[in-house]
Amino acid sequence: MRKLILGNAAVARGLYEAGCAAASSYPGTPSTEITEEAAKFPEIYCEWAPNEKVAMETAFGASLGGRRAFCAMKHVGLNVAADPLFTMSYTGVNAGLVIAVADDPAMHSSQNEQDSRHYAKAAKLPMLEPSDSQEALCFTKLAYELSEQFDTPVLLKMCTRVAHSQSIVELGERREPEAKPYVKTPAKYVMAPANAVRRHPVVEERLRKLAEWAETAEINRVEEGSDHSLGVITSSTSYQYVKEACGDRFPVLKLGMVWPLPEKRIRDFAAGVERLVVVEEGDSFLEIFCRGLGLALSGKDLFPLTGELSQNLVAGKLGLPVPDGKVLDETLPGRPPVMCAGCPHRGLFYTLQKLGCTVLGDIGCYTLGAMPPLSAMDMTLCMGASVSGLHGFNKALGKEAEGKTVAVIGDSTFVHSGMTGLANVAYNQSYSTVIILDNSITGMTGHQQNPTTGFNLRGDPAGKIDLEALCRAMGINRVRVVDPYDLSACQTAVKEELAAEEPSVIISRRPCALLKYVKHKPALVVDLDKCRGCKACMKIGCPAISLRDGKAVVDPTQCLGCGVCQQLCGFGALKEVE
Repeated sequence: MRKLILGNAAVARGLYEAGCAAASSYPGTPSTEITEEAAKFPEIYCEWAPNEKVAMETAFGASLGGRRAFCAMKHVGLNVAADPLFTMSYTGVNAGLVIAVADDPAMHSSQNEQDSRHYAKAAKLPMLEPSDSQEALCFTKLAYELSEQFDTPVLLKMCTRVAHSQSIVELGERREPEAKPYVKTPAKYVMAPANAVRRHPVVEERLRKLAEWAETAEINRVEEGSDHSLGVITSSTSYQYVKEACGDRFPVLKLGMVWPLPEKRIRDFAAGVERLVVVEEGDSFLEIFCRGLGLALSGKDLFPLTGELSQNLVAGKLGLPVPDGKVLDETLPGRPPVMCAGCPHRGLFYTLQKLGCTVLGDIGCYTLGAMPPLSAMDMTLCMGASVSGLHGFNKALGKEAEGKTVAVIGDSTFVHSGMTGLANVAYNQSYSTVIILDNSITGMTGHQQNPTTGFNLRGDPAGKIDLEALCRAMGINRVRVVDPYDLSACQTAVKEELAAEEPSVIISRRPCALLKYVKHKPALVVDLDKCRGCKACMKIGCPAISLRDGKAVVDPTQCLGCGVCQQLCGFGALKEVE
C-alpha cells in the first residue's frame, strides 16, 4: 500500500516494520512527531523520558535486554545525550539500537544551528541521512540491520525539511525478530578502563568495515547525467534541491550514509567529471572529507555555511536558470513571535519587567518573554542553564544581584535539567530566586506530557512529580505558588522572595491556555466611553488587543477573558460580558 506521510511518520513506520519493541525520547522540534507517531502502534512501547540522556540510556537498556530499541531527539538534545553515546560506541549493542537526531538548519525552533554529522565522526558511529519519506522508512529498517550486523548503535539524521515534508511511501509488514538472549559479558559492557582499552581497537576495526560496506551500498548511488562538465556530491534535502535545479543534466553522487564515507567511490566519481561541487547544508563536512582526498572542488566558497539552501539558491550558485524559467518568490511577510492570548506566562513577565528584574531565561515557549513589549529576559543559553546561571551570577555579584535577579524555567525543562541547578543553589547557598513556570504541559513542542503532569505519552495515568515537595526535599525552605493571572499576588511574591536572605522557589501555576480541557471566560469588551487611549493595556503584548482610532479594541476570536489587561486599566474600560 502507498501512502503520503511526513518524514517523521515514515521513520515511525520504519520502526514498526523493523520490529522495534521500545522507544524512549524527549520531545524536541523537529524530531517530536517520530515518537508520537510510533506510539500509535501498540506493538511498540513508547515513552517520554525526562531528558535525552535518560532516553538514550533507556533505549540502550532495552537493546541490552535483547529487543530492538530506539530514541529520538533534536540536534541540541544530542549534546545532552553525548555522554552515553560515546561510550555506547565502545560497548556496541545486543539487539539493534537506532538513534534519530533531527537538525534544524536556519534555526526555525532552536538556539543554534549545529551539524550533528560531527557527532558521528567523533563517536565513530555510522550515520544514515534520508532525503525523503520513502528513504526515511527504508533507512530506519536498514539502520537496524547495520546495528546488528556491525554491533553498533546507528545514527539516523533527519532535518527540518525532511522531517516535516510529505512524500509517497510504500508500506510493508511488521517483521519482529526473535529477542536476543542477554548474556553476561562484563568485558563488553562494563566500561572500566581496563575493558575500554580493549574495546577501542574493536571500534576502529568496525569503522573500517563500515567504510568498506559504504563503498558498495545502494544508499550511496551515482545518478548519471548527460553533461560531465559538472558533477555534484550531495545528501539529504540538498539532494532534492540539486535535482530540482539540475534535473538529469549532471551526474550526482547521492550519499545516504554520511559517515563513514566511501573514499573510493568518491574518487571514482570525481575522476569522471570536469568540475566537482559539494552541495550540503550546515558545515563543510562532506567538502572537508573530499578535500582530504586531494580533490579539487567547490563547496562553501559557493554555498552559505548558515541557513537553509533552496532550489533558487542552488540553481543560481551553479549558474543555472530556475527550472521552467520560473523564479520562486521566497519572500514571506514577517510575523513577530508572541505569546498566545491568555498565556499564563504573560502576567508573570509583566511583573518582572515592572520590577526591573534581571531575568535569566530558559528553553520553552516562555522564551518569548524576551520579545517586545515585555522584553523581560536577559539570557537564554540551553536547557536548565537559567538556574545554574542564576547561581553563578549571584555568587559573582552578591547582594548587588540577589535582590533583583531571578531565573525562569518551565516545568518540563526543570525536570529535564533544572533540578541539578537547584541542587547547586541549595547546596552552595546563593540567595537565588527560581521561578518555575508550571503550565502543566510541555508547551513549545506541541503539548507533550512530562513527569509533572500525571499522564504518560499515550495519555494514561502515570507517576506525577510534586514540584513543591521536590523543591523542599532538595533543601529549599521557601516554596510558594502563585496564579500568574493575579498581578498583585505575583508582585508580592517576587518582591518578598527577592528580599529573603535564603534560596527560594516561586511556582507560577496555571495550565497552558491552548489545552483542550482548559475552560475560558467570554472575551472582554471595551467601554469606548471610558477608554482614554492610554495604551496601558498594550504593555502586556497580548495579540488580542489592538488600537483603532485611538481606542483599545479586543478581538473576540482571540481573547480568552484572562483578565490580566483589566488589572492594568485605570479607567475600568475593559469589562466582562454580563
